[in-house]
Amino acid sequence: MNSETTTLISLKEAMKRLLRGVVREVDHKLQALETQFKELDFTKDNLMQKFEHHRKTLASQAAQDEMWTAVLALKFTSMELNIVYSYVIEVLICLHTRVLEKLPDLVRGLPTLASVLRRKVKNKRIRVVWESILEECGLQEGDIAALCTFFIAHGNKAEHYPAKVRQMYIRDITFLITNMVKNQALQDSLLRAVQVIEKGKAVKTPEEQKSSLKELIPSVKN
Repeated sequence: MNSETTTLISLKEAMKRLLRGVVREVDHKLQALETQFKELDFTKDNLMQKFEHHRKTLASQAAQDEMWTAVLALKFTSMELNIVYSYVIEVLICLHTRVLEKLPDLVRGLPTLASVLRRKVKNKRIRVVWESILEECGLQEGDIAALCTFFIAHGNKAEHYPAKVRQMYIRDITFLITNMVKNQALQDSLLRAVQVIEKGKAVKTPEEQKSSLKELIPSVKN
């Protein structure tokens, strides 16, 4: 083997080592880029989740503000307000009563509808019962938010009228609500409340319970 051949072989070996080194370097850089892309994807997903949560929070707050504005803008007469209030309060009492009927062991821990609304967030058993009752009554969470807002806004000045008294003053409560309530979400919720009562799904309000009606949902604002 002459010197030229030896030199050529050495050069080929050197090129192979160089190529292997380049390949390893490229692999390392690709792995580093892949790691960076994964981190960027993770960061992007976190940001998207935060933005989505923020969007929903703002949308929820806007909906609550709009509902409060609609409730406070109602132009009912005193008698009309009392009648609509009566349907609202009977539905809320009905829901609270039915929760207690299905959870008799939790009666002492759920003295008000407010306590049910608070505890259902973290207590799956209460939440499942609550959701099943809403479904049975044809109501949704948005309806409860609207009815509670109405109760809080007007409960301090409204009075409960039993069914016989209501019928003496207004024959068509549906027409009253449709004509007077301009906010569609509030209108729909009030109409559903009337439907629950008229279909006989709500329990009657005992005389002894009337004095404490306004304590049914203390401090609930959503």
